[in-house]
Amino acid sequence: MTSNRTAAGNGKTTCSRTGTLEQRVACLADAGPEAIEQRLAELDREWTAGRATKAVIGVLIVVGFGLTALLDPWWLVLPAVGGVFLLQYLFSRSSWLGRAFHEMGFRTGWEVDQEKMALKVLRGDFRNLPTVLDIESREDISRLEGEGGIAVDPDDTKVAPLDAAKSALDAAKSGTRLPVVKA
Repeated sequence: MTSNRTAAGNGKTTCSRTGTLEQRVACLADAGPEAIEQRLAELDREWTAGRATKAVIGVLIVVGFGLTALLDPWWLVLPAVGGVFLLQYLFSRSSWLGRAFHEMGFRTGWEVDQEKMALKVLRGDFRNLPTVLDIESREDISRLEGEGGIAVDPDDTKVAPLDAAKSALDAAKSGTRLPVVKA
């Protein structure tokens, strides 16, 4: 594999931001846990196209009202334009301004979240969380026993669905690794 990794002057490894998502994630996986932590911190601070759009709309509204109060009522055009952009964003979940920021190089929130999720998987955040295959199906067990199948205790590695859902939601809210609660 060709590495797109370079050593920064401060001793930290940086992966190229110009490659595909797969190339960036592979480079970070190769660079190790410290590089993943560093990149996740960068992603938390990254401005998305949606965030930049909302900031510009807010500035239009505040500056427009300020200029209206200080100078001339014609400056109400700025908050009106900001309101139009805000309404357009509200009803379509995208906006002309957002697309313009995306064209300028800002990534969408979905693109940033996709990279964050891939890095968290690599870091091992979800290793101890139950999957659908780990959830105990009481109906299947009772049906099996009712049909004359093996009547043994369910596998200890199985997790109750409610406990699995709680663990997954707690991990999603906190972004930390959580132990699995056994049934």
